[in-house]
Amino acid sequence: MEYITLFFSALLDLSNAMAPYILFGLIFAGFLHELVPDSIVKNHLGHDSIVSVIKSTIFGIPLPVCSCGVIPLAAGIKKSGASNGSTLSFLISTPITGVDSILATYGMFGWVFTIYRVVTSMIISIIAGILTNFYAKEQEVEEKPNEQEDSCSEGSCCSGTCEEQKGNFLTRAFSYAFGTLLKDIASPLLVGLLVGALITVAVPENLSEILVEYNWLSYIIVLAIAVPMYVCATASLPIAAGLMLAGVSPGAAFVFLSAGPATNTVTIGVVKKMLGTTTLTIYLGTIIIGSIIFGLGLDYLLSDVSISELVHMDEDFGIIAWTSTFVLWSFVIYYMIKPYFVKEAPSCCAS
Repeated sequence: MEYITLFFSALLDLSNAMAPYILFGLIFAGFLHELVPDSIVKNHLGHDSIVSVIKSTIFGIPLPVCSCGVIPLAAGIKKSGASNGSTLSFLISTPITGVDSILATYGMFGWVFTIYRVVTSMIISIIAGILTNFYAKEQEVEEKPNEQEDSCSEGSCCSGTCEEQKGNFLTRAFSYAFGTLLKDIASPLLVGLLVGALITVAVPENLSEILVEYNWLSYIIVLAIAVPMYVCATASLPIAAGLMLAGVSPGAAFVFLSAGPATNTVTIGVVKKMLGTTTLTIYLGTIIIGSIIFGLGLDYLLSDVSISELVHMDEDFGIIAWTSTFVLWSFVIYYMIKPYFVKEAPSCCAS
């Protein structure tokens, strides 16, 4: 009974932490969809080229969006015509860094660590995007007819007139955000939240002590924890600092800073559904291998550097978090049970 209580408590905490950013990302993606023509996305991010991957990486670096808020944004640019590689590079680079995270990293660890974190995240993102465009190209071609069938049917309006019939700018933006994007990610989002809560309950409270005791295994232990769990780029900083103060190497802490924000159970499920199994393998492989390599490099560069200050962040949840959780779960539950009670019209106008 105690574990059930802990699970639901962890699920609620996880929802409160993620929901505001997911909703923000959805709204951001909705406005972006209306403001930025699909042709621009296709022209700049739609090619299977290194240039498109680099553009999407640079575009994602400064955005203050976490690993959950980036999901609807990535889904949006993918629907607008971005290639798998460009979508994946954006999906990786955006949550690791951001204006807020960059400034917080500088304030806590200094400019060397900050530049290292930004540059390495760009390298990991670009490599992942290039590998995806090279190895997942055939899979992408095979999936496009299905996407076309899902979005267009005979007799339906597939030329863009549907959106013109939905009303004004705000109506179209919110309809796209909550009627299209959220519907697409509702299922993996639900699974990710449940699995994430289970992992949170399973993580031992004396994590730092375990990592210090088994320092030679610290990289593997940190990865095993960081990859599936949810933690945003800024909130991961005090955790990393705490690990360092406890005696964990800077490289192992960097692995947490890199893999933690870039991955979680929710994003993993969405990547598999949106980009395919091959892309998912590349996504996890590049982040894991890249984090370890650059973590070892950081251990070499900062072998004589110690962190003396720890930034404390307020993790109390207010009315915005609770309201966001209620709204998000209402939509998720609605989209999960809707197919059993409502038959959708065979038209791309249906939401």
